[in-house]
This record gives sequence, structure tokens and C-alpha cells, in this order.
Amino acid sequence: MKIPHVPLRASIGAFMLNSGLTKRGMEGEAAQATHSMAVAAIPQLRQIPPDRFTKLLSYSEVALGTALLVPFIPSTLVGLGLTAFGVGLIQLYVKTPGLRKPGSVLPTHAGTSFAKDIWLVGAGLTLVLDDLTHRKRFAR
Repeated sequence: MKIPHVPLRASIGAFMLNSGLTKRGMEGEAAQATHSMAVAAIPQLRQIPPDRFTKLLSYSEVALGTALLVPFIPSTLVGLGLTAFGVGLIQLYVKTPGLRKPGSVLPTHAGTSFAKDIWLVGAGLTLVLDDLTHRKRFAR
């Protein structure tokens, strides 16, 4: 891990790890609500029961958060994971009614907490591109 990546990876990694650990025991109405929102954006998720979905989500966040915090995992790899996760959250934002102002990509008050996930995509792409361009420079 490059030293300039440490603040980005540590802050996002700690946040993701905490988010995943928080969802670890999610059941009942909370699991149903999380699952319903995901199904609205990605209908194929309907095939997964709500309790199982939230466990998978929890495991994914814990794995991604841990990968970001572990220094020997390449930034390109964690950047790709972070980008993919962020894109999934942005899909949720775009496809869920009421999160955006009509005819716009701008968030409503309710959508602000989802719209901010674009930062995860930006951070992931920054890690990937920085690693790839850094390698290219030193390969010459």
C-alpha cells in the first residue's frame, strides 16, 4: 500500500467494517426493509430471503472493510471492490422512487444519504487509476 492511500483506505475501511458488523444480527422488520429497498433497485434479489440477504450484505461489507484496512492487499484490488460496491449503491439511489428530485439526478432530503455513496465510486476509481498509472510510470 502506498502511503498516500493510507488515509483513504483507513477511513473508508473502518466505516465499511463498522457498517458490516452493525448489520450482522439484522433480522425481522429491519432485514425486510433493507431487502425491499434492494429488490426495488435489483429485482433479481427477490430470490434471496431477507435474512440471508442482510447476512450476505454484512459479510460483503466486513470483507471489503477488512481488505481496505489490510496493507498487503493491492490498492487496485480493493479499489475495484469499492467501485463495484459503490456502483450497486448508486443503482439503489437511481432506481428508488423518492430519493431524487423529479426529472433530476439531484437528491431529495431522503436521498442525500444515498447520493453521497458516489464518493465510494470516486475513491475506488482513484485507488485503481493511481495504482495503474504509478506502475506504468515506473515500468519505463
